[in-house]
Amino acid sequence: MKKHFPTIAKTALVLVYLVIVAGALVRMTGSGMGCPDWPKCFGYYIPPTELKELTWEPNRIFEKGQVIIKDETLLVAKDNFTTQAGFDGSHWEKYTKHDYAIFNPLHTWIEYINRLFGALAGLACFIMAIVSFKFWKENKKITLLSWLVVFLMGFQGWLGAKVVYSVLNPIKITVHMIMALVIVAVILYIIQLAKPKLAAVKHNTNFKNILLLSLLLTLIQIAIGTQVRQFVDEQVKNGLIESILWLQDPSITFYIHRSFSILVLFVNLYLYVRNTKLALGFSKQKWVLLLIGIEILTGIAMAYFDFPFGSQAIHLVLASVLFGIQFYMILEAKKPIPASL
Repeated sequence: MKKHFPTIAKTALVLVYLVIVAGALVRMTGSGMGCPDWPKCFGYYIPPTELKELTWEPNRIFEKGQVIIKDETLLVAKDNFTTQAGFDGSHWEKYTKHDYAIFNPLHTWIEYINRLFGALAGLACFIMAIVSFKFWKENKKITLLSWLVVFLMGFQGWLGAKVVYSVLNPIKITVHMIMALVIVAVILYIIQLAKPKLAAVKHNTNFKNILLLSLLLTLIQIAIGTQVRQFVDEQVKNGLIESILWLQDPSITFYIHRSFSILVLFVNLYLYVRNTKLALGFSKQKWVLLLIGIEILTGIAMAYFDFPFGSQAIHLVLASVLFGIQFYMILEAKKPIPASL
């Protein structure tokens, strides 16, 4: 199994990115509260597809934990029972985590698929951690970091529950996104440790330091971007259904996010020029510039062309891919490690 470890780790990385893609779809469609409870969805392992399943009716069997919507309130079954001719409140208790009681089948299934991808990624990370014991004698760091990923995935799941319970609190959403990027970074480091090789780049301390700066700027930009997205969500909640109105009177965060993108672009342009002039061999820097260019274009499209379909999801997903590439470049910038495993 040891020889398959890099493949397992890469599979875990791809699945984590698929969770990010699914999360972006959740944000784009406003499906964050599609499942108002966690880890189940309306008390079911497989969520309902129509409102009838969440409506009380006589002579129906309910199991403990199942949810209904009654009088715009979520009620949870306290035990297993069969309903009688009239509603009996003694079998029910009010859901106390929040008071959000809206069922939209599309939103429910989009959020449910997001959770399924999360569970699948968690399983892949757990398998990676089990197999990592094969490296214990040679490189304990691989094993320890692999189990750290398992812990972080569990913590990420807990954060996801807190996001739902808070009815999409913007700070919790930001922390949730940053934690996903931390997991990506740790898995990339594990992949680099598990299959070390001589880096095909020249090592330049100043270039590496600016690489670190560019990564930090990207992380800050992503965090600010989640706050801009939350502002848009609030506009929708306030009744501004038409996308042309979402940024008609933007918050200061939007202007910071827009201006910060210029700084990110110029720092990476500088890196590209230095890499080319000194022939350092960081070939991924051109991909970084391409991704930043697309990020700017999708940002312009959202701000000035009324949020074209898919632009929000593309903007978020590419930002996470950009972060991953930049982090891997920093790993490449380390001193070469001889291939010994």
